[in-house]
Amino acid sequence: MLNAVAAALLASTIIIPPGSPNETPPPDHITIDVVTVNGSGCPAGTAAVAVSEDNKAFTVTYSDYLAQVGVGARPTDFRKNCQLNLRVNVPQGFTYGIAQADYRGFAHLERGAYAIQKANYYFQGMSQNDSAQHRYNGPHSDDWQATDQTEVAAIVYSPCGEKRNFNINTELRVYPGSSNTATTTSFVSMDSTDGAIDTTYQFSWKTCP
Repeated sequence: MLNAVAAALLASTIIIPPGSPNETPPPDHITIDVVTVNGSGCPAGTAAVAVSEDNKAFTVTYSDYLAQVGVGARPTDFRKNCQLNLRVNVPQGFTYGIAQADYRGFAHLERGAYAIQKANYYFQGMSQNDSAQHRYNGPHSDDWQATDQTEVAAIVYSPCGEKRNFNINTELRVYPGSSNTATTTSFVSMDSTDGAIDTTYQFSWKTCP
């Protein structure tokens, strides 16, 4: 009986009503145009955006995103930020939201120091989502990874039939805490030894009426 039910399910066509969340990406490849890039963490030419071949995610790559305190650091280096304004070109009949964001980097934090990574994103003309925040305490000298997930019911989608740019705001901060900044340096980066690290945003698709 179970085999018969399974066969029937496999043979059936799954119809997703308009306006319902849809994990199946559009068949046509999407493109993303970088409209503006601003911030101390992403100087001109140091941030790039690429779309996965399966249209399920896009990746932002940074090559000069580092906050630091201590020896060799300027007073303003403790905080770095980046604001990306993107135009996501999707096929007609689809819209999208962001279901998950994965951030990666490296941190070297002396004992007593700590770092904060923050991010939020929103569509042009719409309310910003709450900033997600992650803290890393010293001593620490290793890669770090943070994941921000949005419940399906809470995913915000770009309005159907409208073209609204997508904004991503990220921030890195390092605080000396009780560490000795006269003799040590603490830093956090969205960076790696090869000069690039990927920050990935997972799409959630929805069909439009």
